[in-house]
Amino acid sequence: MQLSRHSIGESQTQVAAALDTVLYLIYALLAILIAVLGVINTLALSVLERTREIGLLHTVGTSRRQISRMVQLESALIAVQGALLGLGLGIAWGIAGQRVLTLYGITSLRIPWTTVLAVLAGSVLAGLTAAILPAMKAARTKPLTAIGTA
Repeated sequence: MQLSRHSIGESQTQVAAALDTVLYLIYALLAILIAVLGVINTLALSVLERTREIGLLHTVGTSRRQISRMVQLESALIAVQGALLGLGLGIAWGIAGQRVLTLYGITSLRIPWTTVLAVLAGSVLAGLTAAILPAMKAARTKPLTAIGTA
């Protein structure tokens, strides 16, 4: 039994669609799961290490909302910096890999800019989501208790 060119083309399209789905799944796992856990960990440590400073900010009149906003913005910055570094390295590795694979006939390079922008937007959202618990902890820090910590 021989396959016609038409059915081979359809098979290639189906395989490409399946690979795209797997790649989007990997993007989601890497961007959301690992990034959110990393940002939560970083912020929790940051809030614990800066308990005294947060208490002093409360003492000089900074409101709970301002403290919470400060932690959220810090989280968004951490997430965006991580995403930019990861995307930059990923694109560089992709370009280098494509150059090596030209020996095997892969001559075109296509960077999915919509995916790159979606990852950046997702990283901001993930950073803000990851900041919820540390921001609440920082906002609830009592000034006198925080200043007294060593």
